[in-house]
Formats: sequence, C-alpha cells, structure tokens
Amino acid sequence: MIELGVNIDHVATIRQARGTYEPDPVWAAVEAHLGGADGITIHLREDRRHIQDADVEKLRELAQIKLNLEMAATDEMLAIACRLKPQMAMLVPEGRHEVTTEGGLDIVAQEGKLAQAVARLREAGIVTSVFIDAELAQVEAAARIGARVCEIHTGPYAHAFYTQGRDSESPAALAELTRIRLAGELVSRLGMRFNAGHALNYFNVQPVAQLVGIRELHIGHAIVSRAVFVGLQEAVREMKRLLREAQAAAPGGSR
Repeated sequence: MIELGVNIDHVATIRQARGTYEPDPVWAAVEAHLGGADGITIHLREDRRHIQDADVEKLRELAQIKLNLEMAATDEMLAIACRLKPQMAMLVPEGRHEVTTEGGLDIVAQEGKLAQAVARLREAGIVTSVFIDAELAQVEAAARIGARVCEIHTGPYAHAFYTQGRDSESPAALAELTRIRLAGELVSRLGMRFNAGHALNYFNVQPVAQLVGIRELHIGHAIVSRAVFVGLQEAVREMKRLLREAQAAAPGGSR
C-alpha cells in the first residue's frame, strides 16, 4: 500500500511570517497523523527560513509516525541528523535564493562527497534517501553511494500537467510521467525504495500514485493550502483517499 508523507514546512512559514509561536508544526504533525499521514517531512534549511532547530527536536521526540528530515549534505546538517536520528534523512540540493527546492541532487557530479555523507548517516542508523531528477545516470549513482531510497523529482511532470490544460494525457505530461516510471523501475531493480514528490497536488497526483513499485509520496504545499479551507486532518484525508483510489484502479489492483 502506498504511503503518504506530509511536508509541514509551510506551517512554519506562516509562523515565521509573524515571528510568533503559532501555528505550531508539532500540532500540525498530530493533525496530519490523525488525518491518515504515514510520515512527516520537514526541511531544516541552512537559513532557517521556516523549520527551526527546536521544531526538529520536538518532532523527533513527539511524532508518533516516521520523521523524514530533508537536509543539505553539510557538516552542520549531518551532525544534527546524527544527533537526533530521524527515521529517514533525505539529501537535497539547497540554494539560498530559491523559493523551494529546484531540481534534484546531482549525485554524479559530487559522488565522493555524497558517499561519505550517506556512510555517516548509515553508521548512525538512519535510512538515507536522495532527491534526484528522473535520470537513469543519477539513479545508478544513488545506488553506488549506498542510498536506500530514491525520491524522484516530480516537478517537471507537475509543470507539464499544469501548462498543458491540466491534462494528464497530454504528450508533455505523458513524456514526463514516462521518465518517472523508467527511473522508478531502475530504482527498484537496483534494490532501492522508489519514492516520489514535489509539486504534486489533488489534480495531478493519481497518475504518479499508479506507477508500479512506488512506495511513498511526499506532498506539502498542496495539503497545507487546502488545509486553510478545510482543516489539516481533512486535507490529509482527501489526499490519502486519492492515493488509495489510484492504486485500486491501477492494472493489477491495489499493491
């Protein structure tokens, strides 16, 4: 059964806009859990623009479902992860001027450095994931450095879906979906877990959720946006229902 990891970064974004104590990301994690989330994702950025160190510590202590810590492969972030030991750490590229993570991690260009980061996390007992573009060379490099999970970047698919009339059967969307599928198939063949995420929402998620072998989707902005109107529990519940419906309708039924 496919799992849903809910990214709650933008709950902290709202809090930081006023520099106050609310809304509390820990409360958001509880609401997401009650709505059916299988995990919580947070990104501790170097500039601390949303999630703060104290949030990570409280969530590691209090969250009752899997905590996935997104992070750059820096000495500072590796030290934090090794101290707090989230259930999963996902290495991502990070730029100070980007609004959100843009593009996947280029493992091929920095294989030695990233292999050391993965080894350090593995020694601390942390499952290591890498966020990569749907490129076969990057998948192969992820396997070489010892990653256990590959999260395939779905942003280009989401962009094609949106610009082509929100039509999942448009040639552009289908081409991007094929790239994700082929990358995911290689991830599975190489013995890693196939996850996906970025820019997925209530309209474009089902074709991705139907891909064979996919284990987990990480979705944040769309869920937090809908929660403004319906509440976080209901927003998570609606997304989880879409994932289940998609897998039930896929060839071969629910996996």
